[in-house]
Amino acid sequence: MMERIYLDTSVFGGYFDHEFEIWSKILFDRIKKGQYKLLLSRVIDIELTNAPQYVKELALSIPDEQIEFLETTNEATELADTYIKENVVGETCRADCLHIALATLNNADILVSWNFKHIVNVNRIRGYNSVNYRHGHKMLEIRTPREILEI
Repeated sequence: MMERIYLDTSVFGGYFDHEFEIWSKILFDRIKKGQYKLLLSRVIDIELTNAPQYVKELALSIPDEQIEFLETTNEATELADTYIKENVVGETCRADCLHIALATLNNADILVSWNFKHIVNVNRIRGYNSVNYRHGHKMLEIRTPREILEI
């Protein structure tokens, strides 16, 4: 069965960043070839609004059949707010919390990110999953592109 992965915006930018481009390009190539189903949300659309045109074009280059679009629901907003209320991250990280909540509530197999400060960070991952567990949600795998690719 094809894995359903949620990418946060950092992975789109990572495609054009010298430090992250190799792993990001391999991941996008595999998505385009149908090895993963990409979960995208309105949060990504909003964050990409101010991105350079080449980053927007990368997002548009993904075949529609490889994308599952996720709606931002009240439940996702409430879960994101809970992460903040329980001090997993601060109020300024609301968009990051929405990414986590959407991936959790839509049963993503993995959330993929290059955001080491607020997302791919062992203490943050434990915090998000602690909230998820206490509220009856599944534990979310959170990894970098490098960690999920078998080369």
